[in-house]
Amino acid sequence: MADRQSTSASSAQPIRPSPSPSRRRLQKYRSIKDIIDNPDVVRQDYNDTVCDQCGSGDRDHQLLLCDKCDKAYHMLCLRPIVVRVPIGPWYCPACSDHPPPLKSFTQTKIFDFFKIKKCTASSVKRISPQDSSRRRRRTGAIVHHKRRRRLLPYTPSEDTKIRLEQMRSLASALTYLSMEFSDDLTYSFDMAPRGANLAMFEDGGMQVLSKEDTKTLEYCRAMLKRGECPPLLVVYDSCEGYTVEADGPIKDMTLITEYTGDVDFIKNREHDDCDSMMTLLLASNPSKSLVICPDKRGNIARFINGINNFT
Repeated sequence: MADRQSTSASSAQPIRPSPSPSRRRLQKYRSIKDIIDNPDVVRQDYNDTVCDQCGSGDRDHQLLLCDKCDKAYHMLCLRPIVVRVPIGPWYCPACSDHPPPLKSFTQTKIFDFFKIKKCTASSVKRISPQDSSRRRRRTGAIVHHKRRRRLLPYTPSEDTKIRLEQMRSLASALTYLSMEFSDDLTYSFDMAPRGANLAMFEDGGMQVLSKEDTKTLEYCRAMLKRGECPPLLVVYDSCEGYTVEADGPIKDMTLITEYTGDVDFIKNREHDDCDSMMTLLLASNPSKSLVICPDKRGNIARFINGINNFT
């Protein structure tokens, strides 16, 4: 949910989070690198800076500078407390009520962004609760003692305009964070190879989806490919950053989306407090355990998971 990650910087001087590439040309303030590399410049420009909340210029705690009004705040004086230096633009409480501007996406651009393939609805057989009930009645008492809760496919919004708005909100958030949309796990040469993600490495064995749940998963994938997204809207929260709201009723046990991103070894991310990583594989040998890192590529799950690993 929160879109802030950690970065290293000197604790002795006010810190301005590094701007996004689109803002870098227009930046009128000095970058973190300039601040760290040129202490004389820091003393000249920021020596008299004080926290707007407590009025103190105490350098024992880091000061953040707002990218809009240039006011400074101790990270511990903010509510909620900012536990790590944000990457990208940072706005103080007074300025953060104004969300980042939505990117302009036409329908064609949205289809290109999500690589949506046009196809007829009849190309994929729809699953309905009635179909599930009929299957259960046919099997009768044979599976009665093995009854379990099955995954349900999500129900996309019927209005095409609403679905386009849902996809536009996700495309805008990903673009703002300089991320690419990906609905699959990705493997980079400098991270974990594809061969590291094998079921035999899982400690205690890999859980296998039932036949019914597998069909539900395949059905949801097919819906996404033709632009029938789950009823979710990505919104901006002044404290948490980008978050997700339900844009329609969602039943319990509904499959929403798969978690995607770059795959890396957990040992390489031990000191990474990214708030959106998810464990992929826990191996008997910890050095082979894997984690999904949606910081460069990902889907809407990037804004749903939102666990603050730092605390």
